[in-house]
Amino acid sequence: MQKALKPHSILPGFGLSLGFTLAYLGLVVLIPLATLLLKTSTLSWDRFWSLVTAERVLLACRLSFGAALVAALINLVFGVLIAWVLARYTFPGKRLIDGLVDLPFALPTAVAGIALTTLYAPSGWIGRYLQLLGIKASFTPLGIVIALTFIGLPFVVRTVQPVLQDLDRQLEEAAATLGANQLQTFRRVILPQLVPAILTGFALAFARGVGEYGSVVFISGNMPMKTEIAPLLIMAKLEQFDYTGATAIALVMLVASFAILLSINLLQWYSHKRYSGAGGGICL
Repeated sequence: MQKALKPHSILPGFGLSLGFTLAYLGLVVLIPLATLLLKTSTLSWDRFWSLVTAERVLLACRLSFGAALVAALINLVFGVLIAWVLARYTFPGKRLIDGLVDLPFALPTAVAGIALTTLYAPSGWIGRYLQLLGIKASFTPLGIVIALTFIGLPFVVRTVQPVLQDLDRQLEEAAATLGANQLQTFRRVILPQLVPAILTGFALAFARGVGEYGSVVFISGNMPMKTEIAPLLIMAKLEQFDYTGATAIALVMLVASFAILLSINLLQWYSHKRYSGAGGGICL
């Protein structure tokens, strides 16, 4: 009886590789999160509920999640546009612009915060013109959105750009041959293949925005009940040695972020399953 051949694997030892993977994830992700849960479990339910439903905490969480959502939506639109320009056109200075997209990745967040505050302050280069229009950016929620948009832009561009570069241009030519105009080609041929990457970039930008601290702390002004974000409130409680209060707020943010990201991932899975099932065919 002929024995079945094992599939060839570049990395030998599946069991050993999986063991290292689980151990690494456990040390880096699971154990710190479990510590957060254990620390919060020392609180009684009444004490936990009073901490996380305090008006200052609710306002800070609403500002953090709301600003991160608005910034991620802005990046969803303009990030796709930038990725399209970089993937489809050749022009002088393209490599420079391509490199500038990664700047928020490399720039220390505190430096980004100082630079943005300088620009958007009432006496700054951009802030003085916004002031003439009656718009105040720095030390307002608008300034927080600006900082989170700056931080989150590369996540959308770098997830959509490779997909655009790998798209089969023959499908677009075939759609044009069948009589589709540019809008129909984009909506029926290109966009379905971009949706999973767009959702991934949106989720990454949103997640980064929710937890961002360094670039926001300067431009927000940190006024309690007005421009105070949840990470700053956690830091304030740590400085007051209120560790259980800090972990309670952190746990709420963790659960809310996990629920939102799970929903986005389920949507991404559904869109990938739906459009990949079409087999790349054209249906105009």
